[in-house]
Amino acid sequence: MIEFRETTIEDKEWIDPLLKEADLHGCHQNFTNIFAWSQTYIYRVARVNDYLVVKGIMENAPYYFYPAGTGDIKPVFELMKQDAAENGHPFVIVGASPENMVVLKELYPEHFEFKEFRDGFDYVYLLEKLAKLSGNALHSKKNHVNRFLKVNSDWAFEIISQENLAECWEMNRAWCKENDNSCEDNGIHEETCAVRCCFRNFEALKLDGGLIRLNGKVVAYTMGEPLNSDAYVIHIEKAFSDIAGAYQMINQQFAALIKEKYPHIVYVNREEDMGIEGLRKAKLSYHPDHMEEKYTATYFEQ
Repeated sequence: MIEFRETTIEDKEWIDPLLKEADLHGCHQNFTNIFAWSQTYIYRVARVNDYLVVKGIMENAPYYFYPAGTGDIKPVFELMKQDAAENGHPFVIVGASPENMVVLKELYPEHFEFKEFRDGFDYVYLLEKLAKLSGNALHSKKNHVNRFLKVNSDWAFEIISQENLAECWEMNRAWCKENDNSCEDNGIHEETCAVRCCFRNFEALKLDGGLIRLNGKVVAYTMGEPLNSDAYVIHIEKAFSDIAGAYQMINQQFAALIKEKYPHIVYVNREEDMGIEGLRKAKLSYHPDHMEEKYTATYFEQ
């Protein structure tokens, strides 16, 4: 039996080392995302041998993440399979990568059915290109940045700290109202909203953040952290759409900060588009280097 329990900020201490050892590429294999969305998807966590096992619920259907850790993984899968059987639901792994699929096929030949989860694919970019906006493909983005610089003389980029965090939250609230996208409007109470969770636990989660200030007012902000050995994940990025170039500026300025602070980072994972057409168009417009593919793996008896 696997003893799952609610995810707390204290779990970061033991979960992070396991995620680091696993060196997985999906944005969901990250403590901040597990913790911040734990109320929405009812994430529960457990340590099984030297592996992190995450269980969640989406549309009333329980599922698991691919285990993160090191050592013999077969006993972990067996316990997950047993947990599913004891609780009367299918054994389903969501967000499995092509590499994960290879392992599942080797351990359980002809026992898993795989289905592409396109809405969950992560958009992955070369950090160098985001920081410098180099190449013809990003020429229009560079033009937006140049126009912003030409029109706005009194602007500044700042690193987010406890001193300016509250200003970012106020900007976020204003952004939500403008976009009819507040936590309450989405049916998620503010206290359990993933964005709010990141603000409340900014230091404990060890997040990086940056903001753009225009005429003294915060008009854009972003937050992220290292994801694995060569990639950085962007959790949040907001900007006022009526300020031309604000999104492109915060994106480029933060990429430059990542490049300076983490010289080993090669890629930036900007997470998925969740099937939202506008978000998909925006993320494709930055011409990702590749997509982090994800699949749903459903176990069945022969």
